[in-house]
Amino acid sequence: MEKKILKKIPQKAVKIFKIANRKGYGALCINNLTEGLTPALAYMRMLKAVKRSGFELPEITSEQVKKCVVSEI
Repeated sequence: MEKKILKKIPQKAVKIFKIANRKGYGALCINNLTEGLTPALAYMRMLKAVKRSGFELPEITSEQVKKCVVSEI
């Protein structure tokens, strides 16, 4: 089986936000939505989601993930 070639996208494509009326955070990127208790967990789940779509996000630290958090979408 041939290895799938993944398109690289920047971490700025991911928008992480606090979910209203719930515990935790959500991440939105290329028609994918994931949830997690922390911004880092939401980003890690997004890594898997975009990989299924044929894209690749860089692995970053939890400090760098905090820069992706936005107040409004």
